[in-house]
Amino acid sequence: MPIAQIHILEGRSKEQKRSLIKEVTEAIYRSTGADHDRIRVLLYEIAEENWAAGGVTKAEEKLENR
Repeated sequence: MPIAQIHILEGRSKEQKRSLIKEVTEAIYRSTGADHDRIRVLLYEIAEENWAAGGVTKAEEKLENR
């Protein structure tokens, strides 16, 4: 049973997340041949204050770029 774990920033619409899940499922199906109902996709939404690069959170970066 293939499992894809994806970490994304919060803020995407339900439709965007639904589309991502469908596309990832199809990619796994095409590359492995696993049955669709056996493929698992786990989305982890991370708050901007908990996502950082170079010591700066995404929330801080947004404030700086205003």
